[in-house]
Amino acid sequence: MNGNRFGRLFQISTYGESHGPGMGVVVSGCPAGLELDRAAIQAELDRRKPGQSHISTSRDEPDSVEIQSGIQDGYTTGTPIGLTIQNRDARSGKYEPFITAPRPSHGDFTYSAKFGTRNWGGGGRSSARETVNWVAAGAIAKQILETEDIEVRAHVSRIGDIESPPVTFEEMGKHTEETDVRCAHPETAAEMREVIEEYQRQGDSIGGAVSFEIQGVPRGLGAPRFDAVEARLGQAMMAVPATTAFEIGLGRGAGSVSGLERNDEWTVDEDGDPTPVENDHGGVQGGITTGEPIYGEVTLHAPTSIPSEQTTVDWETGEEKTVQVTGRHDPVLPPRAVPVIEAMAAITIVDFMLLAGRITPDRLDGRPGEYDTDYHPSRPE
Repeated sequence: MNGNRFGRLFQISTYGESHGPGMGVVVSGCPAGLELDRAAIQAELDRRKPGQSHISTSRDEPDSVEIQSGIQDGYTTGTPIGLTIQNRDARSGKYEPFITAPRPSHGDFTYSAKFGTRNWGGGGRSSARETVNWVAAGAIAKQILETEDIEVRAHVSRIGDIESPPVTFEEMGKHTEETDVRCAHPETAAEMREVIEEYQRQGDSIGGAVSFEIQGVPRGLGAPRFDAVEARLGQAMMAVPATTAFEIGLGRGAGSVSGLERNDEWTVDEDGDPTPVENDHGGVQGGITTGEPIYGEVTLHAPTSIPSEQTTVDWETGEEKTVQVTGRHDPVLPPRAVPVIEAMAAITIVDFMLLAGRITPDRLDGRPGEYDTDYHPSRPE
């Protein structure tokens, strides 16, 4: 099965199923010499893990990460970094009724049609649980970006018909983690929670959106056409389970404004270089970064596992049947998707930085990298 790798130089390869023994990711291309903070990786996983509140699944997973390789004395060695996360609270029995009767709007039948078999416990490989791997890898990417003063933030900008007013990058950093909704506008977060709880009471679910912003990205990353920054970001974001739309800059709004309104006129910055007056393009022009913040929005549909009765068909007998998806599922996805969106944005930008030669071992803020022959990490200093 292909489709388990992402990235060019900074590459992640993931494995694991929702109700299997565990999950894992191998990160290749991380430069040597980065002081890797395991606690920071765990903190990102804690933001994504299930059982955080009443508006997330009650599945009780600690999502404790173990670093298996690529580290010596706390610093990266330049070799592949192996990360594993065990599944501690898998309960596959509730999915037995759906072995030959696909749940509505899931990947059950399409997986079986393609491969002739599938891991039917909890959705197997197609489960959003697999994003635990992405967040672990993204936490490493974030630590690399910190050495270049690049930061990624996101927040829930919409739930159903409730939309947050625009918030600043600083407000995202200050308010996003204040509530379990993860909306950086506190008043709107309270409204969103009421909407989510109402859908829960009805045995239903609701969709929404996550806005993201990346600050500190230098100009000149990316290339035209298929290696355009927005194209690679789009691939990363559209891979997130339940994503139905990816937008950058004005996004869909660009379809209702004139060229004169959207065009970013040029001025001179403090260094004497051309810089856009505004940033309606979202930090990218011609597929290449302008040096302005990259921003956009990712839309996610409502969770498809809901406790209400629905109709399906048994593909072995041809009989229609009424089913009810039991088990532990999220009534809404954007709150737990925030760290996933940030992770995929960080992984993508690190990859572009490496491709452009902007990050090398000797430029990291940790100890000297593999090119310093006078440094011996296992020898006391």
